[in-house]
Amino acid sequence: MLAERSPYNPVLKPNINQSWESEAVFNGCPVRKGGLIYLLYRAVSVPHFHAAVNAKLAISDIGIAQSRDGINFTNRRRFIIPDKNWDKYGCEDPRVTKLKNKYYIFYTAISEYPFRAEGIKVGVAISKDLKTIEEKHLVTPFNAKAMALFPEKIGGKIWAVLTVNTDRAPAHICAVSFDKEEDIWNEAKWSRWYQNFSAQGRSASGGEKYSLKLQRRPQDHIEVGAPPFKTKDGWVLIYSYIRNYGTPNQVFGVEAVMLDLKNPSKVICKITTPILTPDEYYEKIGYVQNVVFPTGVILNKDKIDLYYGAADMTCCMASISLKKLFGRFLCGEGPLKSLWQNEKQILARVPEHAWESKAVFNPASIYLGGKMHILYRAMSEDNTSIIGYATSVNGIDINYRAPEPVYVPRESFEQKIVAGGNSGCEDPRIMKLGNRIYMCYTAYDGSNPPRVALTSISEKDFLAQKWEWVKPVLISPPDLDDKNACIFSEKIKGKYYIIHRRDGVMDLSINKDLNFDGKTWLEEYRWVAPRKGMWDSKKVGVSAPPIKTKKGWLVLYHGISEDGVYRVGAILARLDNPAEIIARTDESIFEPRLPFEKEGQVPNVVFPCGASVIKDTLYMYYGGADQVVGVASIKMEKLLGIVGMYKY
Repeated sequence: MLAERSPYNPVLKPNINQSWESEAVFNGCPVRKGGLIYLLYRAVSVPHFHAAVNAKLAISDIGIAQSRDGINFTNRRRFIIPDKNWDKYGCEDPRVTKLKNKYYIFYTAISEYPFRAEGIKVGVAISKDLKTIEEKHLVTPFNAKAMALFPEKIGGKIWAVLTVNTDRAPAHICAVSFDKEEDIWNEAKWSRWYQNFSAQGRSASGGEKYSLKLQRRPQDHIEVGAPPFKTKDGWVLIYSYIRNYGTPNQVFGVEAVMLDLKNPSKVICKITTPILTPDEYYEKIGYVQNVVFPTGVILNKDKIDLYYGAADMTCCMASISLKKLFGRFLCGEGPLKSLWQNEKQILARVPEHAWESKAVFNPASIYLGGKMHILYRAMSEDNTSIIGYATSVNGIDINYRAPEPVYVPRESFEQKIVAGGNSGCEDPRIMKLGNRIYMCYTAYDGSNPPRVALTSISEKDFLAQKWEWVKPVLISPPDLDDKNACIFSEKIKGKYYIIHRRDGVMDLSINKDLNFDGKTWLEEYRWVAPRKGMWDSKKVGVSAPPIKTKKGWLVLYHGISEDGVYRVGAILARLDNPAEIIARTDESIFEPRLPFEKEGQVPNVVFPCGASVIKDTLYMYYGGADQVVGVASIKMEKLLGIVGMYKY
């Protein structure tokens, strides 16, 4: 993640000695005044009797505190209280911006109980000194939240962002402009705006004129986070992106978008992976568990301090390098979508060959003797998997394909138990150590959990296509689902490093030798785990054996998202200690795009098991939709440059 949490978190906690803020203080928005940082925050009271509803309610006020360092806050006091008919059930989630000589504090105004969308709107309080409130106004006559001003006029107009229909999905983050201050709370103007917005939303354009269109999936939710801040390249808006909103699998994340300096309704670039997700205890435990909600930033030279609410309980802070933040922005298609060349299908099933008549996919590769050797998983009509063989001189075009399999199931642990079920030797990875070629593969009998098997062959026999493989041995523990294994291509400090996948996590096993005897098993060292809210959120597993480079071990890996799409990312690990990760791509670097990758036995799958270098180019071999074999190439320097952007 980009954000580095403050070691002093939470920076603001509930104060049990003051009833108005004794239950929770969160969603704080900071602003500078003089040499101090003032934090405006939502404060939740103890439940108390509310005559209007004849019941006890916990009511939200907006508090204010001050600090010299942005961490230690003092002089906490109530600042904005529910004293109007349109905010009498709570003033929530302030966003403050100084424009000229005034502080505009927008907040969520609750006017109805029981709560419903029609009673949740935007209010604004205006102060000249952050000591007293000069005036308050109801802003939106419709359901909206999280409004914030830009800190300067743009093209002679006042600009703002807000979230429309926040409680009546789908929500939209919109940019709006005003000719003068009074227009901000002009009910007639807003009513006309909302009528046009609603009409646009019903049309084929989907409200394009009004919405920034940041929601990627209908089951997700978005909301304005911090007030926008200006950079030389554009206005940066940090916002909340919640995947699978309202379900047990919802994930709160923080994302960012860059808007045009002269026209903030135009999106220039986006960061579509989370900057922050709930990981620390104070983000996981509270009134609403597993929440990080961005609400304000302070610019500090080469970094920003992001303030956010944690678990609807406390105010927290995290720092983000501006250089790293800008390095994550993807503009247009983005650099990661145009990395690869020669992306195409190179092998398909052969109906005349019973052993590969149903599908061929998930290929391993190794470059030896001036040619690329490809070992691929072949599946028969009865779902038995064995290993086929092909070669390519240029890495792309197939020059030879063996008419017979080169490796078949031989042991009981890979012989079919259930008729018609999957079984056999699956998903090979091959690597050269000394004068031998080692192959790890998934051994499966169709009944017991799949396990990692290891075999080898001399390099001489491999090149001569004399397929004298040694007797395979299981190297992963019994009764555990374990697969996607490979060995680093050389010893590191006298030890062999083996990657394998258990419980959807990439593990490392460090071994003194490779003499597995069927009684010793791979160790489980949690190495690379899925990341909530990202493209690799469900499972991760190694793709091809690691490639040694001057910058570190390059490891391609596959990740699976909650929606079942298989993509590819990359890791750099230290040469002398691969357990230490140097960099890991936040974005996937390869994903299903072409028909043969999107349509097959399992749709939307790119699954590499091989990647080999010829001169300065890496060739990646992958299964497309569990049906065919594909290849794609990339210059190593380009790939390493991209991975290096994500250095920890």
